[in-house]
Amino acid sequence: MKTIVLGAGIIGISTAWHLLSRGHEVVVIDRQSDAALETSFANAGQISVSYCEPWANREAPLKALKWMFDSQAPLLFRPQLDWQQWRWALQFLGQCNDKAFARNVQQIVALGAYSHSALKQMVAETGIQYHRLERGIAHFYSSAQAFDEAGEAVDIMRQHGVQRQLVSRDELLRIEPAFTPYRDQIFGGTFTPSDESGDARAFTQQLAALCAARGAQFLYGHDIVRFDHGSDEIHGVTVRPLRDDGPGPEQTLTADAYVVACGSYSAPLLRTVGVDLPIYPGKGYSATFRILKPDAAPFVSCIDDARKIAMSRFGDELRVAGTIELGGFDLSLDSPIARARCRMLSERIETILPGVCDTRSPEQGGNPQYWCGLRPATPTNIPFIGHTGVGKLWVNAGHGTLGWTHGAGSGKAMAALVCGERPDMQFGFLGQERDAAAWQQRPLEV
Repeated sequence: MKTIVLGAGIIGISTAWHLLSRGHEVVVIDRQSDAALETSFANAGQISVSYCEPWANREAPLKALKWMFDSQAPLLFRPQLDWQQWRWALQFLGQCNDKAFARNVQQIVALGAYSHSALKQMVAETGIQYHRLERGIAHFYSSAQAFDEAGEAVDIMRQHGVQRQLVSRDELLRIEPAFTPYRDQIFGGTFTPSDESGDARAFTQQLAALCAARGAQFLYGHDIVRFDHGSDEIHGVTVRPLRDDGPGPEQTLTADAYVVACGSYSAPLLRTVGVDLPIYPGKGYSATFRILKPDAAPFVSCIDDARKIAMSRFGDELRVAGTIELGGFDLSLDSPIARARCRMLSERIETILPGVCDTRSPEQGGNPQYWCGLRPATPTNIPFIGHTGVGKLWVNAGHGTLGWTHGAGSGKAMAALVCGERPDMQFGFLGQERDAAAWQQRPLEV
């Protein structure tokens, strides 16, 4: 069986790997020159099964309204003349209640547990090195109210089998002493020892190389022009190479199955064949800093609740990432809002870890590596994985901020679905959403 995978991020490459493992002939198409050069390029690096609460909750509408006028807010809604944005926002508001929150978090945790197990298996099989640290993830709170409310999140995760622990300030600092200079601003935290961190780009690019060694064909630097389709089935996908002197000649490729894994760009592509999924880009930012004091830098991946940013150590660098900006397909880093959000990352690290990293701006002689990417968000935070309803056409997209956490399992599940199997977890796959509640999930170690 031949499958064409559109997109070479963590989702697409993981899908390709698992299809190859099942004996498929695989072609991967991406407009970039290598794998993981878009949304998978510089994320926070966390495999966070335990920190996956949906954005939509009963408090979200008021917070979003309050944050609209704060350029450094964790979630910034920038109204556009864009029907898709407003439709997405209305659907998001429809999820901002306790019943929907409980339903959504169950599926997100189920996929996270399944994916973490798949990742461990893939690492054991391949030996890929990607600055992996199996030291858990800590979450610290800078207000008494936030710490008091953390207990509710701990209870929710433990109901789903995730051993997230509520810890005091002293316990948190024993887990990660690097935050001792900030201890007076910490009221307590949570900790999940089973979570981990690592460089998604390094993992994805090495996995892509292994896919190529297994026989996968990669068409990098190719733009997707259109699907060739009839009334109810995809007959091919037309692509063309991107060259310095302009687009090259078009060619049409055919296969037995086509998997769309193009992140935020999946939605507009699918609409060309009548598949309308509510996936909207959430612009996220990161900064990568050179560590100046290795002994004082954290090894445990952490989340700063006050700013909703995550930090992970990759060797002699510290990656800091966070914030969501809902404002279309804008990838600029030089707008006033973008500069403010990048500056916030630098200033926050200097506040929490003073002198540990080189947070100086280029004008001051520093070299922070700022980046932004479009996280493919759904109103529920549940990705779309499954068959689109159009013959031969599948989708694996909409993972929001959890693409790295859910990547390995989403690829494994996608391969199983293409082969006519039902993955063993309580999850509403596209076209099978009603099966999620009735499915008896096999216990997984989280």
